[in-house]
Parts: sequence; C-alpha cells; structure tokens
Amino acid sequence: MLTEDEKTIALLSHVLCLAGGFLAPLIIWLLKKDQSAYIAEHAQESLNFQISVLIYSTVAGFLCIIFIGFVLLPLIGIAALVLIIVATMKAYKGEMYRYPFTIRLIK
Repeated sequence: MLTEDEKTIALLSHVLCLAGGFLAPLIIWLLKKDQSAYIAEHAQESLNFQISVLIYSTVAGFLCIIFIGFVLLPLIGIAALVLIIVATMKAYKGEMYRYPFTIRLIK
C-alpha cells in the first residue's frame, strides 16, 4: 500500500521538472531509490523523459537553421507540458506512467 508521502514525492518528481529540469527528478531518484520502489520508478521515468526532451530540443535547435526547428521547438514544449501534467495526475492516483517517445537511458 502506498503512503501519501510516497505519492506526493512521486508527484514532485514530475512537477518540479517545470522549474528544475532534469535536476529535480535526479535528486529525488538519488535520495529515495533505496527507500521506495514507487518513488524510484517515477523519478527514473521523469529523469529519462527530461533527458529525452533536452536531446529533442537540442536537435530542434540545430534544425532552426532550416526553419523546421522553429515549428518543432514549441511543439516539443507543449507536448512536454501536457505529458508532465498527465504523469503528475497518474503519480498521485498511485498508478505508474510511461512517457511516450522517451529514451530510457537510466535503468
């Protein structure tokens, strides 16, 4: 059974990305990975997603040279915001969420 604290910290691993990028889930994952499998899973998934968004945004930034990047960058930002909101709601409900289009570098 999940505690409210576990749900809240899992939720924070997603929400804090809006302000702290990949650092927030990295810190949560490093601090809580041995204490709660639920928190570790959410923080790991959030961290992988943030790294993926960083990679996608960098590629889109380079594609600004041929003007495609100017379309891709806002789309990446909007998609990231929507997916973070969905993941946050799932985390608080006690459900696991797998971000689509995520490169899973941290296992």
